[in-house]
Amino acid sequence: MREVAFIKQNKAKWLEFELAIFGKNKKNPDEMASLYIHLVNDLSYAQTYYPKSKTVVYLNHLASVIFQKIYKTKRTQKNRVRYFFETEVPLILYQYKRYLGYAFALFFITVGIGAVSAKYDPDFVRLIMGDSYVNMTLENIKDGNPVAVYKSGSNWGSFIGITLNNLYVGTLCFIYGIFGGIGTFYIYLKNMIMLGSFQYFFYEQGVFWESVRGIWIHGAMEIFAIVIEAAAGFVLGASILFPKTYSRLNSFKMGFKNSLKIFLSTIPFTISAGFLEGFVTRYSVVMHNLFSSFIIVLTLSVISFYYLVYPFIVHRKMQSKRV
Repeated sequence: MREVAFIKQNKAKWLEFELAIFGKNKKNPDEMASLYIHLVNDLSYAQTYYPKSKTVVYLNHLASVIFQKIYKTKRTQKNRVRYFFETEVPLILYQYKRYLGYAFALFFITVGIGAVSAKYDPDFVRLIMGDSYVNMTLENIKDGNPVAVYKSGSNWGSFIGITLNNLYVGTLCFIYGIFGGIGTFYIYLKNMIMLGSFQYFFYEQGVFWESVRGIWIHGAMEIFAIVIEAAAGFVLGASILFPKTYSRLNSFKMGFKNSLKIFLSTIPFTISAGFLEGFVTRYSVVMHNLFSSFIIVLTLSVISFYYLVYPFIVHRKMQSKRV
């Protein structure tokens, strides 16, 4: 794009920045932060394609002034964390909402592949889960406790071990996006096919509901978090494959920063899932159906609201403030 066309395309937006900076169109700190992100993106583009032009000097000046206005009164660490989860992450999620859509579509497809494969190939579950695990589960089913595996170990030991493992899997799912999203796809495919085949295995053994109570008390947050981490990996991969108007390096920098924030937002949910698995799931067999169902619906509702509904609320709120 020629510099003249670039200026013409963004002139109105930059004038809005000037009005915000010099007090003629006052905006709150959250709105200023949003403007700053847009301005930095434009500055990065200008530095790449018009490095010696006056446009770079102009945008750099605007960016520095906005930065000072945002941070002249520093946020406390508590407020920064609150802003991260309340505003920053939801706005990023809204920006990349289609990647969440891709991740969820792929979730249902791969889980379905796992279930269908287990249905038509009697040895598929053993291939995926291993003979020892399948044999142990069959013994547990005979003993009337299909998910007895979750009772092994101490509460704290299970919580810490499971949480660290889930964080490890989530990190791989995210960071492997650096290979153009292919690495993320592989980790995601492997785990979701495993989930689909194992759930069908319980259905085939006639203990589907018992498995749902045992797995999804913690699994609602655990599996949902992996879906979001996969979306973060796809965002990272797309920033490399599809840089759009930015240089590939600048696109990667922005993609990595935004996808990392999406990934970091899943950590509290992953820890919560580990806590439930270590301290609550082991009692699913003696738990009343209504209570176990309540936990599943509650945890699924909380994480679904945050990632699928709340970003639209925050975006609408920010838009209304700009009018």
